[in-house]
Amino acid sequence: MSDSSWTRVPSTASAPPAPGRDPAPGLMRSLDPLLRGWLPRQRWFAGKGLPVGRFRLAAATELVPPGGRLGPLGLLHVLVDVEQPGRAPDCYQLLLGAHPLLPPALVRTALGQAVGGPYDGLTLYDAPHDPRLAALLLERLRVPGRTGRLRFTTEPDAEFPPGLVPRVSTAEQSNTSVVYGDAYILKLFRRVSPGTNPDLELSLALARAGSTRVAEPVAWFEADDPQGPAGGEPVTLGVLQRFLPGSSDGWALALASVSEDGDFRAEAAALGRATAEVHASLAAALPARRLDGGALERIASGMTRRLDETAAEVPAVRPYAGALRAAFDDLAKMGAGAAAGSAVVAQRIHGDLHLGQALRRADGAWVLIDFEGEPARPLAERRRPAPPVQDVAGMLRSFDYAAHHSGNPPWASRHRDAYCSGYAEVAGIDPRDQPVLIRAYETDKAVYEARYEARHRPAWLPIPLAALARLATT
Repeated sequence: MSDSSWTRVPSTASAPPAPGRDPAPGLMRSLDPLLRGWLPRQRWFAGKGLPVGRFRLAAATELVPPGGRLGPLGLLHVLVDVEQPGRAPDCYQLLLGAHPLLPPALVRTALGQAVGGPYDGLTLYDAPHDPRLAALLLERLRVPGRTGRLRFTTEPDAEFPPGLVPRVSTAEQSNTSVVYGDAYILKLFRRVSPGTNPDLELSLALARAGSTRVAEPVAWFEADDPQGPAGGEPVTLGVLQRFLPGSSDGWALALASVSEDGDFRAEAAALGRATAEVHASLAAALPARRLDGGALERIASGMTRRLDETAAEVPAVRPYAGALRAAFDDLAKMGAGAAAGSAVVAQRIHGDLHLGQALRRADGAWVLIDFEGEPARPLAERRRPAPPVQDVAGMLRSFDYAAHHSGNPPWASRHRDAYCSGYAEVAGIDPRDQPVLIRAYETDKAVYEARYEARHRPAWLPIPLAALARLATT
């Protein structure tokens, strides 16, 4: 794209910043007013509805300084801590383009014009939406090594075909993804914390174990923990994975079947088998352990606490709360006997499994994606081993969602059964033969859904409420 297609923004800068200098001095003062207007509007911003307090610059790395090899165009990587009342500070990853001109297609991504600081007079905008800067990021991922605080890693057998045109994915998600041609997809994590993100950790473990049920990573980049000791845990920032052209989203396939009152049972059973295969591969590749009675009692206590918090926030849940506690009480009683508790295995799992996290490839095989876990939960919790039935419960709730969303509740039961049957074929254990576990985890998931829908999609609240009414009488 030539500069003639860009729109000039009035600038008070006499010249673009010189390359090779530290961008940190004065940067936060110029970013602060821009972030206050832009950041809360982003879908991935976790603190919606709360006032923004203080911004603190955690790290800044100039990948391309304005005035360098791209002329006036620059690329800046920023980690910024955001303080809000009632919340622990959140750290966000920003990739910012900088230019005195702005193309019409990128106007909606603009933070605004910097005043003062190292980018004085330049317009800052969300860089992943700029094909030139997105292509530059892919080129950087091809070469292992460091740039400032950032560390880039590439799998030894990774291949990067030329001419991969980038485009930002429009799928609803809590991160930002850039698709490169039909070859790769780069997920950029927006809310980050120290520790390897499970989306990288688990998909890499599965790929290296030879699993065909995962889109294998080919490159990724991390940052040193800005507040941690040297050599401490890294902060995972982005993962480049194989893209699956021609694949179909499990949620869309299920909705199409529900609307036609169709038979999706063969696909549901195949998805159950794929889930069990992933669980078996993860159990072989990463440590697993048996849960004692105390561990199960602590899990039940956490579920009860979440129910009480949700009932206090969502009045429609209160009529069911007493009966729902019985599901968690039964789990706690199961843990009271050491012999019973020792039969429950905890291992690494997907952590947020639903139909939208499953893709049916063009050859009909199912692949699981997005091993990040529930983004709202702390990273340490998402990396903690858990019973595989937690994933099964998430998928069962997803079948229920598809059926109720399309006004055909009876569709759910036969497809939930098909999924469990397929899972049992591979795992050797039918989740339906673990009634205490499956009821507790499905109830906990429905409680989470009720709180989420009440906050974000009130029109959808009847879906988890219907599940809670059913589970209260089970």
